[in-house]
Amino acid sequence: MGGYDGFVATTGIERHRKSDPNTCSSDLCQVAAEKLIAELGWEKGSIDALVFVTQTPDYILPATSAILQQRLGLSESCYTLDISLGCSGWVYALSVISALLQNGMMRRGLLLAGDTILKFCSPEDKSTYPLFGDAGSATALEYKDKASPLQFYFNTDGEGKEAIIIRDGGYRNPFTLQSLDRIHQGEDIERNHLELELDGMNVFSFGISKAPKSVNGLLEHFNIDKESVDCFTFHQANLFMNEKIRKKLKLPVEKVPYSLKDYGNTSCASIPLTLVSQRSDELRVNQMSHIGCGFGVGLSWGSVYFHTGNIKCPDLIEF
Repeated sequence: MGGYDGFVATTGIERHRKSDPNTCSSDLCQVAAEKLIAELGWEKGSIDALVFVTQTPDYILPATSAILQQRLGLSESCYTLDISLGCSGWVYALSVISALLQNGMMRRGLLLAGDTILKFCSPEDKSTYPLFGDAGSATALEYKDKASPLQFYFNTDGEGKEAIIIRDGGYRNPFTLQSLDRIHQGEDIERNHLELELDGMNVFSFGISKAPKSVNGLLEHFNIDKESVDCFTFHQANLFMNEKIRKKLKLPVEKVPYSLKDYGNTSCASIPLTLVSQRSDELRVNQMSHIGCGFGVGLSWGSVYFHTGNIKCPDLIEF
């Protein structure tokens, strides 16, 4: 098996979504947020915090979260924060919002996570471009006195920074005309220094090693019964890697949803996108326990244990 069929069998990806050149991750997240706020029936002035996770912001500065506060019509008293993380970003941002709500000053928060990642992938790089997809997500949290706590387990290893990197365009290596030079890296791989570079073997080794350890660390630290968890949602890296992780953890297929087939690797949006696209019917009517695990650029990884019950879960929007 080779070519397209081999790619699909290995990655699990049959199609992905690409935003048009004028659509940013903030646009995707704004549409998702507007729909979620409307279904919840929340007054916009009651939202106390907005955390935006992305690696594709509108500008170098100002922070895009402040722009989203204005575009969504939220109060000037709303706390806003940008988090520059990729595949682990939703889990990290969930910890930030939950901590803000627990301090007693805030009651409601929005977690917006999304990337238009194909904007910095080279179409001539078959190691990256076919894997990724653009997506935005919105997650709403509200403090309740008797709600189950969210429990987290985090790790970081900056020594692995070059495994997933864009080399030029920041302040360590500013843009020059040479940044645009096309570099032939091997068969079906050509890119410049403003485009994503992915070391596939190192990323694979990292994912199949660290993700299971993260989940097991969470289970052990908080004494969670693995068998009682209803749903394990992992960052959607690729099917081969994710299946290795699932088998290492000895998890049944029915407890591990995938959205790779239709959306590819959607970076920080992959966990909420997978839950909404694959488990929405259950989320709307059932009490469920979850573990989410994100892992990727940084290198950064983390896991979260949380509960949902009869939650608002709007249908997916495509535009």
